[in-house]
Amino acid sequence: MIVKVFLFLLGFGFMICGFSTLILYINLFNFGYNFKEYVSYIIKSIEFYYLIFGFILINISILIKGEKNEKHL
Repeated sequence: MIVKVFLFLLGFGFMICGFSTLILYINLFNFGYNFKEYVSYIIKSIEFYYLIFGFILINISILIKGEKNEKHL
């Protein structure tokens, strides 16, 4: 249970970091970038991989089966 919560919170933190920087990079349109250049720049940035890694961690935390003797409320 603790591992699931830890993976979920870690993944959530990575996704927040990734999404916030992607939103900040929308300002590149003001400097004359088109959508194709924007996407190619985003894919090359490390924050995009934080987003993907966070998404994978959240899915893993949701899909991990609990212990057999785990009590549910």
